Amino acid sequence: MSQFASPSPNQQFLWDVFQRVDRDRSGYISADELQQALSNGTWTPFNPETVRLMIGMFDKQHRSQINFEDFGALWKYITDWQNCFRSFDTDHSGNISTNELHSALTAFGYRLSPKIVSLMMTKFDRHGRGTILFDDFIQCCIVLHTLTSSFRQYDTDQDGVITIHYEQFLSMVLGLKI
Repeated sequence: MSQFASPSPNQQFLWDVFQRVDRDRSGYISADELQQALSNGTWTPFNPETVRLMIGMFDKQHRSQINFEDFGALWKYITDWQNCFRSFDTDHSGNISTNELHSALTAFGYRLSPKIVSLMMTKFDRHGRGTILFDDFIQCCIVLHTLTSSFRQYDTDQDGVITIHYEQFLSMVLGLKI
């Protein structure tokens, strides 16, 4: 923060949080520091893969760390996801069931079969309980969005069908940041 700028109460709050998370006082937050600071509401550590994905999304300098400016954007992103998660956790259990996941993905505009939603639930249910936690919900949605965006590059007529060669498929999938 600039020594000349008078921080707003919200900026001061974010700066205080940033300082607490930046344990090594480097001026940057690493994935490890961020993981230690985040809670998914169950007193269990945040999924390291989700943290890595989020750092990658907001790391404008490509250092595998985020500065204070990036942290502000990440904070808003996580807060928005918390609100979204709560709105789809209709039974207020602190996790997302298969039906709640299907409702969420439908609300996001995805038309997925129950079979695919069930497969996604299995993929992102780290604890094998038939539900996904907040951090895994974020990861699930990021992965689905990334895969969909990549698919749409080849689906030029937007009919949900593409024809590609095997190497195009490999290039598409291996080039993703997920």
